[in-house]
Amino acid sequence: MRLSKFTKASVYTMVAAALTVGVLAGGEARAEDGQYVPGMVYRTGPYAPGGIPWADGYADYFTLLNERDGGIGGVKILYDECDSAYNNDKGVECYEKMKGQGPTGASAFQPLSTGISYAILDRVRADKIPLITSGLGRADASVGSVFPYVFTLPVTYWAGADAIVQYIGQQEKGALKGKKIALVYHDSAYGKEPIKTLEALAAKEGFELSLFPVPHPGLEQKATWLKIGRQLRPDYVIMWGWGVMNATALKEAAAVGFPMDHFIGVWWSGSEVDMNAAGEVAKGFKAAQFILPGNSFGVYKDLKAKVFDAGKAKGEAAEHGTVIYNRGLGAALLTAEGIKVAQDKFGKKPLTGEQIQWGVEHINLSPERLEQIGFSGMINPVKLSCDDHEGGGSVIITQWDGKEWQPASDWIMPRREGFLRPMYEESAMAYAKEKGITPRDCSKE
Repeated sequence: MRLSKFTKASVYTMVAAALTVGVLAGGEARAEDGQYVPGMVYRTGPYAPGGIPWADGYADYFTLLNERDGGIGGVKILYDECDSAYNNDKGVECYEKMKGQGPTGASAFQPLSTGISYAILDRVRADKIPLITSGLGRADASVGSVFPYVFTLPVTYWAGADAIVQYIGQQEKGALKGKKIALVYHDSAYGKEPIKTLEALAAKEGFELSLFPVPHPGLEQKATWLKIGRQLRPDYVIMWGWGVMNATALKEAAAVGFPMDHFIGVWWSGSEVDMNAAGEVAKGFKAAQFILPGNSFGVYKDLKAKVFDAGKAKGEAAEHGTVIYNRGLGAALLTAEGIKVAQDKFGKKPLTGEQIQWGVEHINLSPERLEQIGFSGMINPVKLSCDDHEGGGSVIITQWDGKEWQPASDWIMPRREGFLRPMYEESAMAYAKEKGITPRDCSKE
């Protein structure tokens, strides 16, 4: 997709969103019966080019459920959006406006922002509303005994960092000792998330780690890349970027001659939007993914019939099948599946956030279930429990060929047992002590 076309579509979608979100701005719940699902999105602001396709995918999946199935278990989905503009304060405002909407309050929140996730962490616990931080947020929230209302499935940033290092190790035939790896990261809570894991891996694997923070929004990187390309000369660069930072980094890396096939981004640094903005220099760049792009997955057959061809899609067809649109679909699937599992226990009726917490905690996206709902091949299986809110998801490395993403590895399972899980638990218990939280006894579950 050409960036110019996407930008035009973005402006159109922003205007449409502004017109449709008015019900939330007034703080008025809709009277009709159904399950209220809030969409905390950002169709405006500096990160809108990445936020819009995610929001469209998220909304389109709930439209599909309503049009095809009459909702979930026959209960209509009441979906509305509030635009945070990727701003923490606005995110909190959206949360407070939306949490009490609908007959039974908000089902679950997915703010698509690590900063906003941190900002509402204590609130969701007090209000008993699930917070799903799929591929973002606090990694230690995987420990469900401490964070009962936060869910990190299918992977965390720490898991992503480990998977990327595993991939680099595979390229180096297991010999990382003495290698130089640089991390170029967005200087925010999001960008800092993988540092602890990478530092632990550097000590474990024997590589030298160098850190390069990039201030928001990420346009000023020339000095950073001069240091990387002419002084440090690392063997690999890992990027934790978002928005305009990504394309800027690709251009600056190319300017100093850094090889793109040794430059690997986290999933938020690996979208078609980023690659198209960078142009030809992006060819060969690699990115980790936990949900694959493409429009040949089973769910697309129903989306085409019930949403796209019916003129009910949020955005333009050019974004369908792209990385971030599919990630929006996958995120909506997690909310919907949590509601469905909760209905199996509590009945097919509008449910409370506390009841849906039980549902999300008992999600089991087995290969059979993924096939049944049309997501087989797009996302790998995950299964949650009382104390495991990550669910054992995996990561794949992809490479940009100039037009689309191609697999560059098999699915990689992060090393949780013996490495990540003890780190999760240590950090979570420190948080529990700081907040005066008594962890749940998950042995009885």
